[in-house]
Parts: sequence; structure tokens; C-alpha cells
Amino acid sequence: QLQLVESGGGLVQPGGSLRLSCAASGSTLSLYTIGWFRQAPGKEREGVSCISISGITTTYADSVKGRFTISRDNAKNTVHLQMNTLKPEDTAVYYCAAVPAYRYGKTCVDMDYWGKGTLVSVSS
Repeated sequence: QLQLVESGGGLVQPGGSLRLSCAASGSTLSLYTIGWFRQAPGKEREGVSCISISGITTTYADSVKGRFTISRDNAKNTVHLQMNTLKPEDTAVYYCAAVPAYRYGKTCVDMDYWGKGTLVSVSS
């Protein structure tokens, strides 16, 4: 069974950067389409970014386009989310999630496996 563990969250000032990591164990990450999601206090969880098994196809929410970059290293069973020019509205718990690529291809829907999340706080 795939297990996911996020890391890299923390407190950062507006305009700063953080790099989140998602480490997988229990299975080969290269079989899964991976997504980053976030949930802010009092709000519903939303999709942030998605990456295909090859890493070639990536998608982003409009709110983070041009600021966030998703990447993966299948050899190391890790996925990263580089977050630049952070804004207070980026404050949330960030989760990585996985779905077998054979099911929906390059799309992050009906995710099967979730990490426990890492908190990102953007504040001065």
C-alpha cells in the first residue's frame, strides 16, 4: 500500500518561498499520477497542481500559475512543490495525493492515497 508523507511546510513572510516534498513508500511512485491539494481554514479542499507519471504534463490552479512549480523524481520516489512569491491567501494545510495512472491518465481525480498534510502559513 502506498504511503505518502509531506514535509517542508512552515511560516514564511509574504513574497517568500517554500519547497514542499512528498515522499512515498510501500509502492513505486512512478505508477501514480500525483497531485497537491490544500485546505485553508474554513474552506473546502482545493486542487493546486497535478503531475503525470512521466513528469511531462503538469497542471495548476489559476491562483498559483506562474508562482508554483510541481516536479517529481521517480527514482527517489518523491514529488516536490516549489512555491514562490507566496501570499497570505496561500495559507493552508497542503496535502499530496496519488491515484493509479491507469485509471484516469494525467488527471488528478478520485485520489486513492493521501498524506497527512503539512501546514504552510504566510504572514508578516
